Amino acid sequence: MAITFSYDENIKFRLKKSRDVKSWIFLVAHNYKYNIESVNYLFCDDTYILEANKKFLNHDYYTDIITFDYTEMHDIFADILISVDTVKSNSKKFGTKFSDEILRVIIHGILHMVGFDDKVDEEREKMRAEENRWLKVFYDEF
Repeated sequence: MAITFSYDENIKFRLKKSRDVKSWIFLVAHNYKYNIESVNYLFCDDTYILEANKKFLNHDYYTDIITFDYTEMHDIFADILISVDTVKSNSKKFGTKFSDEILRVIIHGILHMVGFDDKVDEEREKMRAEENRWLKVFYDEF
């Protein structure tokens, strides 16, 4: 069972409280009866995520997160790319703290793997409610 955080050479960002974040991710997955087997986060810049989006998903646009989900039954295996540039832009756009927005994106990927989606408005509302719920847990418990 492992969660790793790595960083593209083009960014200066380093995740704070990474041990607490890992514990939080395990807690969230466990709450939905899932096990974290291997989740690899790569924090990158917009250029990196745009190229990955084009290459692997045939999408020609920036995004804050791309999740490659290899989950089997209730065992989570995934590679997750997070664009620090887009997270920063989103925090300004939505008037949130960068630290909140990075945590939101981190847990967003896990929520997808445990069954939440965000393709239509109703699903997006449920996803946002879960993100908010788990952000509160992080700040209350860690």
